[in-house]
Amino acid sequence: MIWIANLLVALVAALHVYFMVLEMFLWTKPLGLKTFRHSPEKAQDSAVLAANQGLYNGFLAAGLIWGLLHPVAGFGFQIKVFFLLCVIVGGIYGAATVSRRILFVQAAPAVLALIVLWLA
Repeated sequence: MIWIANLLVALVAALHVYFMVLEMFLWTKPLGLKTFRHSPEKAQDSAVLAANQGLYNGFLAAGLIWGLLHPVAGFGFQIKVFFLLCVIVGGIYGAATVSRRILFVQAAPAVLALIVLWLA
């Protein structure tokens, strides 16, 4: 069961690396424009803010990876729980303030990973 939990945590980390790349490097490119449904003008105006947001997504991914790689299982568990909770809170806030879609793309996978991790 712990392997499934860790696989789900790794998936959440990979999603946040993907979000980081989209927001920091592809925001004004065709994939970023399509993903976030922005016009080129709106994307250009918000590129610095998106890059900052992307950096924070990178921090979330780094924390989850840290938890996965930590040699002390108990402390690794605590790290994973903390960063999954951060992802969930961020997803709920994003769903409330930006788009309900964020709840399903960001928060739901983290909730699933947290539940499986807790049960493992």
